[in-house]
Amino acid sequence: MTVERTILIVGGGTAGWLAAAYLAKYLGVREGGPIGITLLEAPDIGIVGVGEGTFPTIRGTLRFLGLNEAQFMRDTSATFKQGIRFARWVDGGEDDSFFHPFEAPFPTDGAGLVPYWLLQDGDRRPPFAQAMTFQQQVTDARRAPKRGPEGDFEAPLNYAYHFDAAKAAQALAARARELGVRHLRGTVTDVALAADGAIAHLVTREYGAIAADFYVDCSGFRAELIGRALGVPQKSVKSILFTDRALSCKVPYEAADTPLESCTVATAHAAGWTWEIGLEGARGVGCVYSSDHMSDDEAEEVLRAYVAPHLGSGVELAPRKTAFDAGYRETPWVRNCVAIGLAGGFLEPLESTSVVLIEVAVGMLAELFPHDGRWDAPAARFNELMTRRFENIVNFLKLHYCLSKREEPFWRDNRDPASIPPALRDLLAQWRTRPPSRFDFALDLEAFAFFNYQYILYGMGFETDLSAARAAFPQAEAAQKTFARIRAYGDHATKDLPAHRALIRRLNQISAPDGRVASRR
Repeated sequence: MTVERTILIVGGGTAGWLAAAYLAKYLGVREGGPIGITLLEAPDIGIVGVGEGTFPTIRGTLRFLGLNEAQFMRDTSATFKQGIRFARWVDGGEDDSFFHPFEAPFPTDGAGLVPYWLLQDGDRRPPFAQAMTFQQQVTDARRAPKRGPEGDFEAPLNYAYHFDAAKAAQALAARARELGVRHLRGTVTDVALAADGAIAHLVTREYGAIAADFYVDCSGFRAELIGRALGVPQKSVKSILFTDRALSCKVPYEAADTPLESCTVATAHAAGWTWEIGLEGARGVGCVYSSDHMSDDEAEEVLRAYVAPHLGSGVELAPRKTAFDAGYRETPWVRNCVAIGLAGGFLEPLESTSVVLIEVAVGMLAELFPHDGRWDAPAARFNELMTRRFENIVNFLKLHYCLSKREEPFWRDNRDPASIPPALRDLLAQWRTRPPSRFDFALDLEAFAFFNYQYILYGMGFETDLSAARAAFPQAEAAQKTFARIRAYGDHATKDLPAHRALIRRLNQISAPDGRVASRR
């Protein structure tokens, strides 16, 4: 079949190669379909491989691409992620900790368990996540979410991955090439526009002019096409989300059998927070901070103090600094160009939204792709949905900051009502007398469900007074039995599920009959 439409993706990394592989698979490039895809990768753009967190949606994406789970995990030094443990976010104390699991609250009939937890004595009830699901017990015990015999991407508990971003890009690139994507390495020196403002062609140092019907900008913060060429501005949310810097590094484990966390650890500090992601061979650690509240030197001191207990003798710490302006483009699709990944927007690493936003954008582009060449037709819908997603993620991230009781200037500024979006302020007022509900959110516009808000609200000590509605919840005895059953399930799961480190080692040692590492793709 003759190629009728050509797509040129500019930029590699996770965004570029995920877009390339997904579009090739969805549009049937390898099967000789009418779409041809080329990825132009700039040789001078590096990828920070300190560790990337993902959403459980990544499992469906990898399955769709035809990847084998164990092989992908081996290729990317991946581990399992079951949620995020937040330390020192509420008051900064040593015992200040709560968990945001991937599992939804335990399913029950009727009103569910949340009202019954809220109506318990606040000084005697267990932490919210511990009461609602046994995933916290499993994670606290550093257990894996699955045993191993389950099929690819299947498990009794919901999970995602931590992986090395550079290695993930390589694995996705290999799959994209298998699916028929053409790969070029070159530098864009100019972008020529047509009379109507669409992109006519690119000029490259290595190949001269390269033209396509449709262009996907995955060039990261450079935003070569959407920003530099088309001049689409980015809407800053600096007045809401204050962090704008990150220092990141890798830290080797003290020993080969060091217990492996199966969650991201986010520890608050005076002007932001540090992340810790446990990869197969090293910890990925980073310090996120606001340059208005902390200097680069002070941030490096925070990072060094954090890794000091894990830093062996002779290990040099060489953190990499990344500056970012939290924000997004309200029109990431303009004429025959769409921006995906960092080119379309970036907020901050909290809650690991970067990869899921790539997944959402690529999935929408694949379904809305205008095969008839009317490139503007789906742009308005795409732009509306992506903008609403970003707006709602901003609200969710702000929730973590504005509820804190810490007294440093950074945290006090985050509690200033002027820095809290009106929509979030309105919901917080409503949630004083009822818990977050599914009716508060439109599913197709959200990265986070109502129960994600519950985990953050009640993990951080937010108070919802249901006393006036107590009579509406008469099943307290049945609810207590369910709470007890959840605890029992957790006790059983921590005995039944393997240690996280042990399962990762087992996955990395799957061998073919001749002794080589097997690829089960």
